[in-house]
Amino acid sequence: MAHAHHKTDTHTVDFQVDPVVLELGQRFVDAGHELSLVGGPVRDLFLGRTSPDLDFTTDATPDQTVALIKKWADNYWEIGRAFGTIGMRKAGFQIEVTTYRAEAYDPESRKPVVAFGSSLTDDLLRRDFTINAMALRLPTLELIDPFGGVRDLHASVLATPGAPEASFSDDPLRMMRAARFASQLGISVHDDVRLAMSQMAERITIISAERVRDELVKLICGASPRVGVDLLVETGLAEFVLPEVSALRLESDEHHRHKDVYQHSLQVLEQAAGLETDSDGDVPAPDFVLRFAALMHDVGKPATRRFEPGGAVSFRHHDMVGSKLTAKRMKALRFDNDTIKAVARLVELHMRFYGYGEAGWSDSAVRRYVTDAGPLLERLHLLTRSDVTTRNQRKAERLAFAYDDLEARIAALREQESLDAVRPDLDGAQIMAILGIKPGPVVGRAYKFLLDERMEYGPLQPDDARSRLLRWWAEQPESAPPVPEADKSPAGVELSPKEESK
Repeated sequence: MAHAHHKTDTHTVDFQVDPVVLELGQRFVDAGHELSLVGGPVRDLFLGRTSPDLDFTTDATPDQTVALIKKWADNYWEIGRAFGTIGMRKAGFQIEVTTYRAEAYDPESRKPVVAFGSSLTDDLLRRDFTINAMALRLPTLELIDPFGGVRDLHASVLATPGAPEASFSDDPLRMMRAARFASQLGISVHDDVRLAMSQMAERITIISAERVRDELVKLICGASPRVGVDLLVETGLAEFVLPEVSALRLESDEHHRHKDVYQHSLQVLEQAAGLETDSDGDVPAPDFVLRFAALMHDVGKPATRRFEPGGAVSFRHHDMVGSKLTAKRMKALRFDNDTIKAVARLVELHMRFYGYGEAGWSDSAVRRYVTDAGPLLERLHLLTRSDVTTRNQRKAERLAFAYDDLEARIAALREQESLDAVRPDLDGAQIMAILGIKPGPVVGRAYKFLLDERMEYGPLQPDDARSRLLRWWAEQPESAPPVPEADKSPAGVELSPKEESK
């Protein structure tokens, strides 16, 4: 491991660089080229983090790079060649070497017009933020920081190497990246950057939904997601990316009878992230599904707000409305169906618990809660607990106590019966045999009836389930005319002696 000391304004940084980095640097220098470690990996050295992905920049052309690494790398690929990038693997590292760029973008498109350059400083100037525009020249490990990246890292501020307007005009996705870095690194954004984001927010619409989605996921999963979301909303970017969240800033009614839904949602997001567990727990951190559901759980409120007589405010069915709005937004952002369903389901169920504290629930209601949540139950526990932001300590304690009680009830029922997969006590084949019917919609109705019975009364003995099914069947239009008392079997089915003896 090579070490280099760098005195900055306030710190002496001791870089520990893997031998692979120096070896690659030496190869390029021996061939008469420059090579520098650049961007994220250099920033991470200052933050004391290591990255398995290493980015380098060079004055060598892609052809010259391939000639230099062909025999050295474990394997290499040329997918990014048109952009000057050659990728490779070496000793467990994923490495990209990119030719210096003096890049121009076509302002009407999001596609870069690639122009290779010959200067490291010019290459650093076209990078997104100063903290990512630092380089370590190899193999000497000299720090190249023409735009004050170290200063900005120490000041915990995000700034651009050149004018932010030019940077965001080149690639509007950088505005999303600003919010993402604010979340991941917990840093503030320079006033000029914030202003440019506000003025240029609409340009985000030329970026593909997939690229926006990927930045949003990283933002939500960052260490300070509240900071990132707030930046999107305050600069107006959220109007184009997550308009439902911007809409949460309801003007308060004159008596301030209900709390600010937007700030509440940010707090619930923060609290949900704080309740996640480590990788061994039920909901390992960071969990996008839980966090995004926490952010979106009240997005149905603006559409359902009503001022009641006497000045009260209601949001009836905001859970159902919010679930639909969430699914629609996630589809627009090209999320996969499983993620959409999971988040929308949590939004739909987030109010379910509130009937518990007052009335108390039957076993049947507890079973339904577990079954409706399915594999999302642990996340629903955390979301429901996070959704308490009241300053009223007694109210908060009462809700926490009620939820402890519900979890204890679930655990007790789990001991007695298999709650995770509540199924009817008879399967489809048994239903068809007992009723003497063929596959079809009636079997589905019978199955649903037995599932409801199972929910209501818990596991049933086979005889009990069978007689309940027969009683239900007797009331269905498809069942045969009433059978003589002596033979309660369904029409057309001969009972075996064993069946008759029951």
